[in-house]
Amino acid sequence: MHLYLDSADANELARVLPSPLVAGVTTNPTLMRRAGLGWDGLPDLVRRLRELGVTTVHVQVRHADTDGMLRDAREYLALGAGTTVITKLPATRAGFAAARALTADGAPVTMTAVVEPEQVLWSALVGARYAAPYLGRMDESGRDGLAVVGAMQAVARAYGTAYDPALRLLVASIRSREAFRDLLRLGVGAVTVPVPLFEALTTHEATLAAERAFLADAS
Repeated sequence: MHLYLDSADANELARVLPSPLVAGVTTNPTLMRRAGLGWDGLPDLVRRLRELGVTTVHVQVRHADTDGMLRDAREYLALGAGTTVITKLPATRAGFAAARALTADGAPVTMTAVVEPEQVLWSALVGARYAAPYLGRMDESGRDGLAVVGAMQAVARAYGTAYDPALRLLVASIRSREAFRDLLRLGVGAVTVPVPLFEALTTHEATLAAERAFLADAS
């Protein structure tokens, strides 16, 4: 399981990082806008995340055509310098074409906005490292998001393991502890959660009460 934090707010991320539980950070243009960041602020964001111990950052392209996506990806990859930057590409024909060109050169990519099981297969065929469905968004649109992710996970198991590195689902738009646990039962390869949910998942009152009792006895 690869656990990511879904945020572009370095101050918010600093509440919980560095952490040995976290594989990295996922961002997108919406999160950057909410954090008050323009594209000219991306290098500084990557630098600040590196200072927080983040070794992997996912950054989404801002163009819809293949050539534009490739220009974006090359710009992002140049930000590396100790941080692995994974380019997020939409699961469109143009996105898959850009993914194939990037993975052929050894660059890692994530296919995002994956909404159907066959898109997981296409992601595997172009050598993507992750395929990212949005669980909460599917539920809000009236679909059974967990059932769709389960079908995607079956495709990833059947076909994604034939590649090196193996393709993993990277499930995003997770709203609750219950949704997170449902994904654990499915055995998905990666999830990304907002910082407040990560804080809830890593804080348990019974554990803290036991700790307090042990510390009292130790003193």
